[in-house]
Amino acid sequence: MNRTLERLAPFAFGGIALSLWQGGVWVLGVPSYVLPSPIDIAKAYLDDYAILNQALLSTLTVTLAALLAATLIGVALAVAMAASRLFRAAIQPWAVILQVTPIVAIAPLIIIWVNQPFIALVVCATIVAFFPILSNTAAGLAATPPELLDLFRLNGATRWQILFLLSLPSALPNFLTGLRISGTLALVGAVVAEFVAGSGGFASGLAYRIIEASYRLEIPRMFAALFLLGISGIVIYTALGLLESLLLRKRNAA
Repeated sequence: MNRTLERLAPFAFGGIALSLWQGGVWVLGVPSYVLPSPIDIAKAYLDDYAILNQALLSTLTVTLAALLAATLIGVALAVAMAASRLFRAAIQPWAVILQVTPIVAIAPLIIIWVNQPFIALVVCATIVAFFPILSNTAAGLAATPPELLDLFRLNGATRWQILFLLSLPSALPNFLTGLRISGTLALVGAVVAEFVAGSGGFASGLAYRIIEASYRLEIPRMFAALFLLGISGIVIYTALGLLESLLLRKRNAA
């Protein structure tokens, strides 16, 4: 019963919030160009659902491509850092610098340098998304149980056998945590990159549709695009959470 209530709680809270929003707009007579009601937003989506869905597909394509790239880069760097203290000392500060650099500041340069809009967007989103995978996987690899390491070494295991049979499986929970965080960050990075590209005239993704709607003062349409982004973030986070639960359940059962 408690589990059912927990699952229903977000929907109940969302329904109450939307009802209060709708009622407040009606009672106060707020014009739609200031704050559209949920009904106005739904109508705007239904009027332009084909364009908005196509834009959403474009944004999600960039997001998933960036998440894949971030996973490959983050895991590869984490493994290299675990294998060599010198490599860790050389790479970690630069990874931190890259992470704290505002992507909106360097996105125009990346778009100019790459000169391929889709690839440039993926690069920008990857820069935002890769650090949680790198840091969490590296932490997981560093936390390999020392008694198991000694056991593997006593039995003559090679460095690669220790890596693939012990260290990486031990780091799986940390990796999956980083992956879950990076999934939403990849969406954020894709949207920020699309904002920059959209300002430069490259029409792609929901960010461009938000810019377009704001210029035309089509505020309900802008909110519809924002709602699609929010729902997409929830779906990505939930899907990666389910993947995490499934893999860890299989790992514990093995």
